[in-house]
Amino acid sequence: MARHGRTPRSPLVLDIARLGRRPGSMMAFQETVASPMRIGLDLIGIAEGAPLTLDLLVQAVSEGVLVTGTVAAPTTGECARCLTPLTGEVEIDLTELFAYPDSTTDATTEADEVGRVGAAGVPDTVDLEQPIIDAVGLALPFVPLCRPDCAGLCADCGIALNTAEPGHHHDKVDPRWAKLAGLVERDDK
Repeated sequence: MARHGRTPRSPLVLDIARLGRRPGSMMAFQETVASPMRIGLDLIGIAEGAPLTLDLLVQAVSEGVLVTGTVAAPTTGECARCLTPLTGEVEIDLTELFAYPDSTTDATTEADEVGRVGAAGVPDTVDLEQPIIDAVGLALPFVPLCRPDCAGLCADCGIALNTAEPGHHHDKVDPRWAKLAGLVERDDK
């Protein structure tokens, strides 16, 4: 719940006040937090509230704060061919520089090129949300499959061909010959 009219801070915004600005100082950040939103692609992603395991090293460098480490989380989605539910894991390597306000890096880079310390509206914080969203989007398969040889769905009845009986098919009559097929049936009678 929001206190004093402020919205709650995302669990992906790290407080770096203890780090200081002395280059070389560092602190480890190891925690599991709930994903503040769904992160991923249309067919597969990290569900909102899923556990994100952060194993990070936060280092002060001359121009800002360097965050390196890994982020891991369970994924859910569906097969792009047969729509079978999928579960899995994604682990990303994160290396992100956050520039100090009024640093040379801050002054010489565009707003979307590098993160900024305090960009979440709170001084002495770094917001990992966008770097994690970007890295997860690149790590997940654009076309997730339940198995590499997934046969998909039957175009006629929609049954998953992976679980259909062998040789599943539907007899089709070419619409151009349909009337002739009716004549053949009448001759048989």
